Amino acid sequence: MAQVLEFKLPDLGEGLTEAEIVRWLVEVGDVVAIDQPVVEVETAKAMVEVPCPYGGVVTARFGEEGTELPVGAPLLTVAVGAPEGSSGSGEDSGSDPESAGGSGNVLVGYGTGAPAARRRRIRPDRLDRSVTEAPVSGAPVVKAPVAEAPVVKVLVADASVSEGPVPVVSPLVRRLARQHDIDLRRLAGSGPDGLILRADVDRAIRTAEETATATARAAQAPVQAQVPAAAPNGVAAAVDAERIPLRGVRGAVADKLSRSRTEIPDATCWVDADATELMAVRTAMNAATGPSAGPKVSVLALLARICTAALARFPELNSTVDTEAREIVRLSGVHLGFAAQTERGLVVPVVRDAHTRNAESIGAEIARLTELARTGKLSPAQLTGGTFTLNNYGVFGVDGSTPIINHPEAAMLGVGRIMPKPWVHQGELAVRQVVQLSLTFDHRVCDGGTAGGFLRYVADCVEQPAVLLRTL
Repeated sequence: MAQVLEFKLPDLGEGLTEAEIVRWLVEVGDVVAIDQPVVEVETAKAMVEVPCPYGGVVTARFGEEGTELPVGAPLLTVAVGAPEGSSGSGEDSGSDPESAGGSGNVLVGYGTGAPAARRRRIRPDRLDRSVTEAPVSGAPVVKAPVAEAPVVKVLVADASVSEGPVPVVSPLVRRLARQHDIDLRRLAGSGPDGLILRADVDRAIRTAEETATATARAAQAPVQAQVPAAAPNGVAAAVDAERIPLRGVRGAVADKLSRSRTEIPDATCWVDADATELMAVRTAMNAATGPSAGPKVSVLALLARICTAALARFPELNSTVDTEAREIVRLSGVHLGFAAQTERGLVVPVVRDAHTRNAESIGAEIARLTELARTGKLSPAQLTGGTFTLNNYGVFGVDGSTPIINHPEAAMLGVGRIMPKPWVHQGELAVRQVVQLSLTFDHRVCDGGTAGGFLRYVADCVEQPAVLLRTL
């Protein structure tokens, strides 16, 4: 007989503990092959297609699209057919990992070499007796109307309940029911053999909320026009205010920025720089023909190369603080992060070993990572490990900003828009291409003199690109 195996959300690496279901790639009843992607999830770092290590028929899915699941929570169950000639009675069935269809080839930290733990299956007749035929004291059993889709059948609130086993596999479903005071013994599941699924509990929660909302509205209708609604923190809010969960990329950004503001005593200094010469040099580089010609070099690539040169002179800013050891950790290599705005939110891809690259190499890597960011295909490894960040907020048409440091780094350089402005050049007023540069730094790793020296060197390279020739 077929063996039902449970596939849990695997460890996605990089210390990630949860993921949000973005899109199911299979339906219940579909036949899946070993290592076939079954669901697309979004972590705090990237979008990932999760392959299933078993081949068979999908019997259940746990979680709707938009649901956030912790690592180790059930994703789906797969019925794997037993080899021909097996007895089906039982005791040796599924003891061999290979017979279960496991590939052993899934994501980081998740192995399929060992068979899934066998569960004691609940016979449908016992399930019906323990759940739907519980003895009633003073009230009959009431079932919800039957619709085309599976619905939840709820017993009346004052009915006595059987103490038999509850047909629930997922610990997530049990926790969700506890959080919303849902008695699982009063639900008849829509899964195989009456298994209670996440969807069953969600329907019960919605039913309870709709009832409570209708009751509350009826009670508050006379006074609602006189008393404005207030949010839990005391801030006035509209009755129909939208609540947006902080999860996925947005949640990760919120957590990281909050931690940065909490832990890092940051300070910001800024300076205006005449970027006319830098823009002229870039134009000349991109106009070169013949053997010296090459890929187009962006302004961001030139600024990134200036940053690596500046960090070589001021290594204090290429460091981090070990708060537990009370030590400043000065890093030898520069892994340069750059802020990129995408449809999924703000991400910071990292150019590895930027200190060993020239402007052309840095520009090519920035272009490659930016394209991956736009398509949502950046891996967690490409979004972590940065030591310094370059933030070009000038693309949004603004001049200046006080950026928040990308924890646990020690500094971030912000670049505003480059635009024509009146400027005193060689003793005369002229229209020049001016940019504002701002440096936010961790005051624990250096004092203002070091930060000012770094920013001044960057500004000098922008105004006189020939300064860079000394370090090339």
